[in-house]
Order: sequence, then structure tokens, then C-alpha cells
Amino acid sequence: MTSLFFLVLISVCWADPHPDNSSLEHERIIHIQEENGPRLLVVAEQAKIFSQRGGNVTLPCKFYHEHTSIAGSGTHKIRVKWTKLTSDYLKEVDVFVAMGHHRKSYGKYQGRVFLRESSENDASLVITNIMLEDYGRYKCEVIEGLEDDTAVVALNLEGVVFPYSPRLGRYNLNFHEAQQACLDQDSIIASFDQLYDAWRSGLDWCNAGWLSDGSVQYPITKPREPCGGKNTVPGVRNYGFWDKDKSRYDVFCFTSNFNGRFYYLIHPTKLTYDEAVQACLKDGAQIAKVGQIFAAWKLLGYDRCDAGWLADGSVRYPISRPRKRCSPNEAAVRFVGFPDKKHKLYGVYCFRAYN
Repeated sequence: MTSLFFLVLISVCWADPHPDNSSLEHERIIHIQEENGPRLLVVAEQAKIFSQRGGNVTLPCKFYHEHTSIAGSGTHKIRVKWTKLTSDYLKEVDVFVAMGHHRKSYGKYQGRVFLRESSENDASLVITNIMLEDYGRYKCEVIEGLEDDTAVVALNLEGVVFPYSPRLGRYNLNFHEAQQACLDQDSIIASFDQLYDAWRSGLDWCNAGWLSDGSVQYPITKPREPCGGKNTVPGVRNYGFWDKDKSRYDVFCFTSNFNGRFYYLIHPTKLTYDEAVQACLKDGAQIAKVGQIFAAWKLLGYDRCDAGWLADGSVRYPISRPRKRCSPNEAAVRFVGFPDKKHKLYGVYCFRAYN
């Protein structure tokens, strides 16, 4: 009788379960885990953080388990990974990784990022000496064993968007040249969000320009016939996405505050372009860039009615207080043009960086 019972028991253990029972059993196990397991949650206390170039910022991120009051289960090491999302969300740029005592930062973030770790469940990222390129959305990912969760935080910078076209004139930049043009003028190519905020602040510009996601757009606050028609509504007009190598437009650049002094050089005579460059160097500075005059105008309220050379060979002047003979209708950085460098005489704007 004992032998017979043992044989039956073996048969039951090795028997293939019914497919329907297997499916139900599998679903039942998952259901128990979801309801009662210590599910890992990652939370950002603020979805958007504001800072400025040269400053320090903390991107908030905390993690905990839904059914426990402790940060981790203690069974697995916690791995924290911060990445930056690209404008098209197709790629991620590694920023910082931490697991146990191991820490690693990447690229331009090396030496500038670390975890705040104010508590055992704090995965907040501190970024020091903020750069223009740091603007964007960051993902905080926490992994413990087979569990993981993420949160996204946007880093916004105080700054100004300005349209830019080179000496060659309107619509002469492909996307890559547009990126470089902005970098050359102490700025970066603007994002759609930055252009949209600038439009809400009153930016009106009829020429279409590249944005960081590869789209071509322009902001209109005063609808008129040459700019989409006078009967259209104000807004940011979208030309769509174009070939980054072959298509040519202007560009919208973004810049923030700077660590230095922007000023109009008091000089006994007006200068050619080459003389202007040398005059700034003699004064312990460099000829200013377009991004620097826009930042001084927008962020510092710089106001000067004297037209002066800038590094790209253009002549401009910043007006914060509109008045007769000096931009009577609006506060703006007034554009004189790209005069003959060898024969035209103007003043010069200089920039001296702080150490």
C-alpha cells in the first residue's frame, strides 16, 4: 500500500499541468506581487527647476517602496543613474551613475556632478557651474534587483532668445552651421520651449530659423501680410522638419548671463573693425559677441545709444529705455548691419571675463 501511494505521488509531481491552469496560476502570482510586494517608486518633488549659467542647481529625486517606510529592501544594492534626454527623445546622454561606493560622471559633467544624499533615499543630482548646454530634461533612474522606476526633471535657464543670420544674409545656414553660429556668439541653438517663452514675452520675428530639434519656426506677435497673413492669429509658426545638411535658414540662439563685464569702450576716435579688436585687447578684454550684448541688454538692462562693432563684424547697440533717435518705439538690440570692416568707423563693445 505504501509503495502504491509513493508511485501515485511521483506521477502527480511529474504530470504536465493543464494549460489553462498554468495561465491562471501565472497571473495569480503576478497579481500577488503587484498588490503586496514592496514596489519601488521614484519621485521628483519638482518637475521644473530654474537656474542660470555659472550657478549651482539640485535636480530633486527620491526613491522608496510603496508598502514600506524604508528606502530599500536591503537585499540588493541600489543603482542610481542620471541621463539627459535629447530634444527628440530618441537618445539619452549619460550624466552620472552611482552604485554603492562607486561613482562615475561623463563627458562635460565630469567634476561638476554628484549626488546630494541628504538621506538614504535621496538620489538628487547636484550640478555645479551650470553651462548653457546643461539646459534640458533629465531622467533619474533607480534600480534595485529586478525593480526599477524613473522620474524626469526639467532644468530651465534664465536667459534670452535672439534671431541670428550671418554676414552672407538671410537663409544661409544649414542646421550644423546654425549650431556653430550660435556657439561662436556665446550661445546655443534655442529649443522650441525657449522660443515659445520668448514669443510669450513679445518676440516678433518674420524670418524662419532652426531650433535644436531640427525644426524650422518663427514667432509672430503682430500678424501681417508678409508673415503668414494679417488675418492669422499670433503664435509660433512651424515650417516643419527639414534636411539638416541641405536646407538653409536663419537660427534662433539662446544665451544666459555671463561671468564678466560687458561695456562700451570709451575711445577718442571711431574705429575700423581691426582697430576695434585691438582696442579691446589693449584694454585687457576682447571684442564682445552678439550673445553677450543680448544678455547684457535683457538680463542687466544695459542701455547705450552708441553703435559699436561686435565680434562677428556686425554693428549693434542695446536700448532698454526707448527714446527719440534711440529706438523710439521699443526696447531692443538695434541692428545696424555688417558694414565694410576696412573703411567704416564705429565704436566698439568689449567683454572682460572674470577669473
